[in-house]
Amino acid sequence: MANSGDVRRISLSLPETAEKLSWGMPTFRVAGKIFAALGDDDASMGVKCPKEDRAELIASEPDKFFIREGHDDAFAWLRVRLAALDDEEELYAILVDSWRQAAPRKLLDAHPHLAG
Repeated sequence: MANSGDVRRISLSLPETAEKLSWGMPTFRVAGKIFAALGDDDASMGVKCPKEDRAELIASEPDKFFIREGHDDAFAWLRVRLAALDDEEELYAILVDSWRQAAPRKLLDAHPHLAG
């Protein structure tokens, strides 16, 4: 079962990632842009996700994916319940996908092994 320590370890292993406390919660940034944030309960995380993809993900796996109504509606953001993830490989894939959405093109080009 994935936990907040796994999120931190994997996030910080990605190129040019830094951890910064924001809103009282750990956030993980690339080039100053947040790509992941631990929830205040340490049982969930938020990641970047195109708005047009959220509904399908939530509908297909509602025990895993959700948004906080009234908070995430306007943002390209999705919440993930860590305990619902299949394994660390799935956690890694979600974090890398979110990192790619926030990373500048120059950084993506420098790390083709992380290309999607």
